[in-house]
Amino acid sequence: MTRILKMVSVCGLLALISPLSAQEAAAAEAPVPISAGDTAWMLTSTALVLFMTLPGLALFYGGLVRRKNVLSVLAQCLGIAGLTAGLWWAVGYSLSFSGDGQFIGNLDMAFLKGIYGPDPGKIDINYSSTLAGVPETVWVMFQYTFAVITPALIVGAIAERMKYAAVLAFVTGWLLLVYFPFAHMVWGGGYIGETLGAIDFAGGLVVHMSSGYSALVLAIILGPRLGYGKEKMAPHSMVLCMIGTAILWVGWYGFNAGSAGAADGLAGSAFLTTTLAAAIGGFVWAGLEYFIKKQPSVLGFCSGIVAGLVVITPAAGFVSANGAILCGIAAGVIPFFAVVYLKKWIGYDDALDTFGVHAVGGTVGTLLTGLLAVEDINGAAGGMALLGKQFISVIIVLVWSVVATIIIAYVVKATIGLRPTPEVETTGLDISEHGEEGYVD
Repeated sequence: MTRILKMVSVCGLLALISPLSAQEAAAAEAPVPISAGDTAWMLTSTALVLFMTLPGLALFYGGLVRRKNVLSVLAQCLGIAGLTAGLWWAVGYSLSFSGDGQFIGNLDMAFLKGIYGPDPGKIDINYSSTLAGVPETVWVMFQYTFAVITPALIVGAIAERMKYAAVLAFVTGWLLLVYFPFAHMVWGGGYIGETLGAIDFAGGLVVHMSSGYSALVLAIILGPRLGYGKEKMAPHSMVLCMIGTAILWVGWYGFNAGSAGAADGLAGSAFLTTTLAAAIGGFVWAGLEYFIKKQPSVLGFCSGIVAGLVVITPAAGFVSANGAILCGIAAGVIPFFAVVYLKKWIGYDDALDTFGVHAVGGTVGTLLTGLLAVEDINGAAGGMALLGKQFISVIIVLVWSVVATIIIAYVVKATIGLRPTPEVETTGLDISEHGEEGYVD
């Protein structure tokens, strides 16, 4: 009897446990419900990052060029946004975020296949496979805005002397050969992020270094602007530059804090570090101007702020507030000397200092991340081991960007040409290429 009772008891317990186990298994397989808060934050961040390019970067660059070329810069930024959208839809997202290749993704998600779920006969607008609780469509859009601003940064180096058609042709090749591979290598499960183990929170490698080093190479291949070093080429509107800087600063919160992927403490920490680095970078840059020339300029403040934002980009979600202060100081000093002295020493014409701010700043930020990362913040501990990985990632991005840019630039030069005629450059690209002027006297 006792044995029978025990058997009955065991059977009863199994009967109770089995439904629970089935329920747990079903719960484990069920999709994570959409988080309204996280989704709202990622939608906001997406809009902020797009706002960085249009109109932020466009106004920032537009104010820095001469009056006769302001519309050409705006048109190039607008054209890049449209071109990138088409490429992102067709192959860009897939090459960046599908497959398990070391250096590039595959075409499994070409034309955004699968973003509404694995069933091709059904559309699930809440489908999520990348960010838990955030629809895949939001992630696609968020990453698109990064793909827009990265080649747009290159415009600063070649401003006032590259044909509009050549810009779009170059950007097409550059996205395919540089940006999409780096997005995959760092954020899509490729070599740099997974195999090597280097870290890049929001784009020090993917965005700033890739565009910055490519910008320098393209500027050298193009050659200097007509009259460079012989005539004054001052910014035509520091007011536009200041407005653009302010928009960039605010938009950068979507760039950095949005890269947390959720409305949580990590996003808050990135928000804080971004603010500190930007503010300190601008203050230190202008302070150096005052020390050297006794005149802190608005351009100096703007350049330092952007440099601070660039340096903190790879580190924003890994460093503490104290680390952000150090990043800001470094941003106000190292890019300053690259812009003011290195450019004159080497003699290249980087019209709006894309290399000095973005390549140099991105490199500094990537290396500082290796030293200053705090394990309790996001699981990465700074030290010599991580610094070594960061250094290797810097070399990879530098070499790849330079080689690819040389190839793309010379292909474009041999086919449709890079530069307009001297007469067009003298008249200005606004009238010659776009048939309009930015200002009516």
